[in-house]
Amino acid sequence: MPRDAKPPLIQKIADQAHTTFASADGKARPDAQAELVRLAGEIRASDLRIAAPKTKSSKPSRHSPPVTYMHICQTDAFSMGVFLLRRGASIPLHDHPGMDGILKVLYGKVNIRSFDKLDRPADGECDGLFDPPLAPGAHKDALWRSTLRSTGEFSEESGPCVLTPLQDNLHQIRAVGGPAAFLDILAPPYDPGDGRDCHYFRVLEAAARSDEAQAWLLEVPQPESFSCGAEPYPGPEVSNKDILS
Repeated sequence: MPRDAKPPLIQKIADQAHTTFASADGKARPDAQAELVRLAGEIRASDLRIAAPKTKSSKPSRHSPPVTYMHICQTDAFSMGVFLLRRGASIPLHDHPGMDGILKVLYGKVNIRSFDKLDRPADGECDGLFDPPLAPGAHKDALWRSTLRSTGEFSEESGPCVLTPLQDNLHQIRAVGGPAAFLDILAPPYDPGDGRDCHYFRVLEAAARSDEAQAWLLEVPQPESFSCGAEPYPGPEVSNKDILS
């Protein structure tokens, strides 16, 4: 890149993500993260040379995946890409173990429902709460107590959504009223070999609690109705060399 050339915004975001998350202890620097959120809030679909489908009423082929992903870049510290949701598509409730994240809507509108995972129930704690009852042993291996952190709709005019290892770490994302797309930054990236695999959950209706908005989440296999394909990223190239320099 010529010395006097201005780097694209997405390169600035990648550089700032590295500054934020590439620390020896793996923890985000609060001041750097605030600047990263600010930069992410400025990104628009046009900056990445993508645009919403022109005809919202058009339906994709039944063989097309409901969600696709455009990979932008990845380092040991973070990954960045764009998720595109078809009309009516939803990314099921899932987690980001030990990860920070930033989500910025680029076009369309999404509903995001976020939970905080608390802990597993004690033996016998869930007896009689569910109808029909859970399978034997399920409460020990696949059930989590959680708190509904937030739910709301977000558009390109909204600021970025931020998740941490402890807050808003589980979420479900659903396209509202048409197709939608969002920039997604995760730090560190998913890595099953290092304990950061994606897990899916189903919300179970439990006995009402008057003291807190608590819910029970059952870990489930990836829903058969959900799949994620890949699309080429058409935007400005992000240089890992520039990130690491």
